[in-house]
Amino acid sequence: MKKYFLMFLFISMNFYAQEKVGSVKVGMFTPQATESGFILGYESSYVIDENFFIGWSADWFNKNYVDKKLVSEFNEFYGPIQYELNELRAKTNLHSVPLMFSVNGSWIISPRAKAFITGGAGIEALFIFYRNYENPDNREIKAAFDFGWRIGTGINYELGRSSDVFVELTYHNSEPSWEYEVQSSETGRKKILERKFDMRGILFRTGFRFYF
Repeated sequence: MKKYFLMFLFISMNFYAQEKVGSVKVGMFTPQATESGFILGYESSYVIDENFFIGWSADWFNKNYVDKKLVSEFNEFYGPIQYELNELRAKTNLHSVPLMFSVNGSWIISPRAKAFITGGAGIEALFIFYRNYENPDNREIKAAFDFGWRIGTGINYELGRSSDVFVELTYHNSEPSWEYEVQSSETGRKKILERKFDMRGILFRTGFRFYF
């Protein structure tokens, strides 16, 4: 009995070992809020059948930039005479971390290649390191969140029994935002501004997929 149980356990472990997929992705992201930059991602999936996966994904995108829209708002509020100071106030270091439920469907186009479509939906978290408005030499941190979704397509090529290489082109959509109050040291006027981070853009990525 013990022998048959061990055999069943061994077969089950090997069966489920083939049901999981890990994908490492690297590429470029071009959101509206910033200039384009490097993005790194990981996707973990469960194989429903050989042409359909479901799972989750996580990505990381980082960019240092000057928010030109914010500079314009500061120039309007503080006055253009403080343009250089306003540029310093608008310097931003942004970290984007989308966490999404993902689906992937594919179909055969050659003996070793498949075309696929992919989609996802979940939460995008932004961690923003920005300048203090009254003392721009000091940096502060703020988190912003929004619902995000993406859809894309690509080509998957089989390298071996347990590994593939792929390229994908994906559209990403989310707009995290937060509000803050600024005050003019000269006039004492206060104003509530909203910083909206338009993270809509295109991801072009390549990566490796491993079956285990």
